[in-house]
Amino acid sequence: MIYLDDLEVGAETYFGSCEVTRDEVLEFARKYDPQPFHLSDEAAARTHFGRLAASGWHTCAMVMGVIARKVVETEQAGLGSPGIDELRWLKPVYPGDTLHVSATIVEVRPSRSKPEIGSFRSATVVTNQDGVTVLTFTSIVLMRRRPA
Repeated sequence: MIYLDDLEVGAETYFGSCEVTRDEVLEFARKYDPQPFHLSDEAAARTHFGRLAASGWHTCAMVMGVIARKVVETEQAGLGSPGIDELRWLKPVYPGDTLHVSATIVEVRPSRSKPEIGSFRSATVVTNQDGVTVLTFTSIVLMRRRPA
């Protein structure tokens, strides 16, 4: 089990990758973000995207899936997250792209009021198959401390 006490500022983690499929882009857009450039090649061609593009929220969901699978696999003492900061969609994500997810720990803080837990912040970077950064954010994660 990995606890807050095991984390170090500057530590980097590669979480893995995922493939972006056309069917999933369309399915997500129909259900959650039905803007024309997420649903139609023709509509997308008339925008700065140039072609069908994944919703930024779909990109976030795919990234969360990659992160969550790694966290479960490595058995971390995580307690969820109160949120993220500085979310930026830097480049479009297209069907056929492969997203790679990595993060660097930038802060580790024991709680002042609850000594059994703490939090850490990590700078997450998502790149595509060409090494182009498409998404960045800073995550805040609550985590148990190592039992005494």
